[in-house]
Amino acid sequence: MKIAISGAGIGGAALAYWLLRAGHEPTLIEKAPHPRGGGYMIDFWGLGYTIAERMGILPAVRSAGYSVREVRFVDGKGRRSGGFSADVFHDALNNRFISLPRGRLAMEVFRSIEGRVETIFDESIATLSECRDGVDVVFGHGLPRRFDLVVGADGLHSTVRKLVFGPESRFERDVGYRVAAFEVDGYRPRDELVYVSHTEPGRQISRFAERHERTLFLFVFAAEHMPGPEPHDGMERRATLRGVFGGMGWETPHILAAMEHVEDIYFDRVSQIEMPAWSKGRVALLGDAAACVSLLAGEGCGLALTEAYVMAGELARARGDHVQAFAAYEERLRSMIASRQASARKFAGAFAPRTAVGVWFRNQVTRLMNIPPLAELFLGRDLRDRMELPDYGI
Repeated sequence: MKIAISGAGIGGAALAYWLLRAGHEPTLIEKAPHPRGGGYMIDFWGLGYTIAERMGILPAVRSAGYSVREVRFVDGKGRRSGGFSADVFHDALNNRFISLPRGRLAMEVFRSIEGRVETIFDESIATLSECRDGVDVVFGHGLPRRFDLVVGADGLHSTVRKLVFGPESRFERDVGYRVAAFEVDGYRPRDELVYVSHTEPGRQISRFAERHERTLFLFVFAAEHMPGPEPHDGMERRATLRGVFGGMGWETPHILAAMEHVEDIYFDRVSQIEMPAWSKGRVALLGDAAACVSLLAGEGCGLALTEAYVMAGELARARGDHVQAFAAYEERLRSMIASRQASARKFAGAFAPRTAVGVWFRNQVTRLMNIPPLAELFLGRDLRDRMELPDYGI
């Protein structure tokens, strides 16, 4: 079948890989002019880790990643106030765990199909019209085409979802936080392989020292701290972050000064997507477009890889019967993803606590996580996936 995939990110490119393996003809459509990099640091484990292994990209992913030694919380003067050894993750997951920038994972997935799958950059879908034997796709720039199926793998703010299922507001659950991230060159100090965070009520700044003298910063803050409407460009994003984080202690003034020369600043709501169905006719949704778990779940990229594998596998198992395949794809994954969403909502208050007492309590709990039995109690169950991957023979 000819299958259009809107979005050449992690989920879209992985779906193209598995569809190609199953004998289909995927076409990737990406509104950006090139594969996207950037984004925040992610932890990669679980089902997604296994999928990357099956795709043959795991060595490259591990090479691009970091074996973080410590998560450290500091007070306004830079003194340790909490944190734990990252051994808790490695021990619970048998060392099948790595941290890396989201954009690097996306690049390694894209390289697995680069030059083998038609990819149309700087393009987007304008309208979709389903007919008896396909979907007519009208593009923003190019000539219309007909595909057998269309998959929206175009993220939290999915265009395909909006065109087929309705406005984003019907499906978005705002978790109540905003997130921003950027990278700078030559920042000092550096703490190699240590994820360092400073938290004040409702506001948190973290940094991580990357290779080649780069440092990645992550900002998370409660929505009530927003000084105005949500920003859209680099200038507005810088102004928002200055307004929210100005006056914080630790290295904040130094970090905000370094931000002034950065053009590429990631900024978004921390939201989830909850839909009654992930498909409609010949159109299906994948990854954040279907069921965003939010960055608080910690496994969104791995889930996108898993969903891509399952969707392609169910299409193969159903011998192209998209109605049967899409139903099986959703049935196999929905309960697991709903559980991840619920866990992320519970975790939100601990990730960037809104009160001084909450910050103190979070710091004390993280100190206890250096005791292996307590670490297993706090994290072990949530880290392990409860679903077994099928073998679809592709």
